Amino acid sequence: MDLVKLTEEIVKSLVVNKDSVSVKEFPTEEENVILIQVMVDDSDMGRVIGKEGRTANAIRTLVQASSALSDNKYVKIDIDKF
Repeated sequence: MDLVKLTEEIVKSLVVNKDSVSVKEFPTEEENVILIQVMVDDSDMGRVIGKEGRTANAIRTLVQASSALSDNKYVKIDIDKF
């Protein structure tokens, strides 16, 4: 599965404002690293980050596990608000 689509589906399942979710992949200088940027509405930031960052870490774990099954690349996920 495409890592960007997977990340987008996970994040959209958590937020209230699904239309304001933007997930994009950016190139990195490192060959085996994928950078995914997630932008959400300010009001949904707490839902995506979670208590003590647990939800964000769970998202990263799921996407990294999916990457290990296919590309075996390291995935960095940046979460920010509009």
